[in-house]
Amino acid sequence: MMNYSNVDVWIQNASVLNEDGQLQRSDILIQGGKVLAILSSGWYQSADDRMIENENEEMLVYDAEGKLVTPGLIDMHVHLREPGFEHKETIESGARSAAQGGFTTIACMPNTKPVTDNPETVKLVLDKAKEANLVNVLPYAAITKNELGRELTDFEALKAAGAIGFTDDGVGVQNAQMMKDAMTKAAALGMPVIAHCEDDSLVEGLYVSEGEFAKKHGIKGIPNESEAIHVGRDVLLAEATGVHYHVCHVSTEQSIRLIRLAKSIGVNVTAEVCPHHLVLSDEDIPGMDANWKMNPPLRTPRDVAACIEALEDGTIDILVTDHAPHSAEEKAKGMLLAPFGIVGFETAFPLLYTEFVKTGRWTLDFLVRRMTQDPARVFGLDAGKLQVGATADLAVIDLELEKAVDPDQFATKGRNTPFTGRALSGWPVMTLVAGRLVFGAELAQSVNG
Repeated sequence: MMNYSNVDVWIQNASVLNEDGQLQRSDILIQGGKVLAILSSGWYQSADDRMIENENEEMLVYDAEGKLVTPGLIDMHVHLREPGFEHKETIESGARSAAQGGFTTIACMPNTKPVTDNPETVKLVLDKAKEANLVNVLPYAAITKNELGRELTDFEALKAAGAIGFTDDGVGVQNAQMMKDAMTKAAALGMPVIAHCEDDSLVEGLYVSEGEFAKKHGIKGIPNESEAIHVGRDVLLAEATGVHYHVCHVSTEQSIRLIRLAKSIGVNVTAEVCPHHLVLSDEDIPGMDANWKMNPPLRTPRDVAACIEALEDGTIDILVTDHAPHSAEEKAKGMLLAPFGIVGFETAFPLLYTEFVKTGRWTLDFLVRRMTQDPARVFGLDAGKLQVGATADLAVIDLELEKAVDPDQFATKGRNTPFTGRALSGWPVMTLVAGRLVFGAELAQSVNG
């Protein structure tokens, strides 16, 4: 029999997904930032000599009352804007927004100012994240200097500084030899190349996809081939170099066909998809509102269906938000002039839960895996687990809580979302990082409270 003393956090009556993907009622004990025990609810009342001795008077107790407790969500594609664009977001505000969305680990893109293409900027990002002291922030570094596609960065120095992979996200690497050289260097270091796939010659000056919306408004649209051409090129280069090649924000049927083929012949390729490319198509765009402008753009219903199927069959491995905050003034410039991007941290889980789990298409276990253990597996992270001995990065989610999306309640500086007013269920209400409350602390109480 064990005597659980000096417990830091005690979550009571949690609904936890077991190995079979079924919910079971459990208590979770956390000590020293780690999961100490996961016990059947009611253990405390029925165990004479397993009582928690109140040696730690600061122990926090939270009665989850059946709410879902999952490993902390992981988002491997986000934009925190700092350094250089702090009017859009800071590392602190972005990390706070992530925590409010149930995320405990996020990977930030290098298209900052200056670009994260040198060890000093990598260190700045890590220092700012440490100062914020909220969620785990993992920086990507640029493939090319200033993301100009002309000269490779110093991959060895960037890895040593703490970068977890290389990407020119925001722009595609246009030169095939440059991309092959990058993959060769990354493979030698055991690092992934993460690709924004976009052929500039097919998209310059365009801002919506080549579909019904473009036809209706007499606009030349961005063709699907602009994405797929780079995917096809890069899977061949990945096959030749042996690098782990990861495709950003997949949005087209053609890209999916190429990724599926590459996987079938053993190419080390993985892929991600965003919630908005699973629940919205170009036919949903209500008008020239730039909150519906994103890159990749919303595609056709056929592409949406292909993305959903690809996530379900494993062709696409993980879910990401591509959280991309902008100021209200920037988005007010309209479809033509406004920057691409929408925010995503705080709506991601409820949006997907409402659209796919509540409707019966997905199991809850499937959604949680695609947002936790699968990204951890793809990128080799020690995260995404709710088990004894694991770091206590956890999200508490109220599956019964339904409310409308209200950007004024966001923690991010960005308000740029197409989901304003949409009624969603399954909202995160508490987030812990290494057993420390970073969101929802007002819900917990001291053992003496």
